Amino acid sequence: MQATLNTRRLVLRPRELADTDACLRMDLEPEVTRYVSGPWSDPVAHRAFIEQRTRGPYLRGLGYWTLRLGDRTAEFIGWVLLIPLDAIGPEIEIGWRLRPAFWGRGYATEAANSVLRHGFADLGLDELVADIDPANIASIGVAERIGLRHREAKAVKDRTLVRYALTRTEAEETSRQS
Repeated sequence: MQATLNTRRLVLRPRELADTDACLRMDLEPEVTRYVSGPWSDPVAHRAFIEQRTRGPYLRGLGYWTLRLGDRTAEFIGWVLLIPLDAIGPEIEIGWRLRPAFWGRGYATEAANSVLRHGFADLGLDELVADIDPANIASIGVAERIGLRHREAKAVKDRTLVRYALTRTEAEETSRQS
């Protein structure tokens, strides 16, 4: 089971199937999925994709978190994840997606930082990765602000992504230097 995580402004609670419609609506905003491949134009496949990703199964402590401002009844603003890369692994991926109305306010960085700390401190993970479209400057900015470092460019299916990663040792060294 995943823990509910709290930040200064956000509640990150484990994503539930009841969040599916909010996720679908968010993904239908073209700028949200511009840099991410997926079944966005097929309503049946899109719903099945979100439900499968919500259910997992994932190892203890991994999964998706729904982001809300303030308390549990607050408005859905997006999600963050900590799952095996592309739901397969073996690498553990950290990722985020927010509704455009909430971009530019630091929420993605705040939520991703919380999940990153959870992954290293609570779960004892050795490394977290994020494969990002090189044109997605905003996501690259979030990755860099939470401490991930550019590692390499890699061909994935029909496109190139940049790999950002952080090891637990690197995170500990950075924390000691601060």
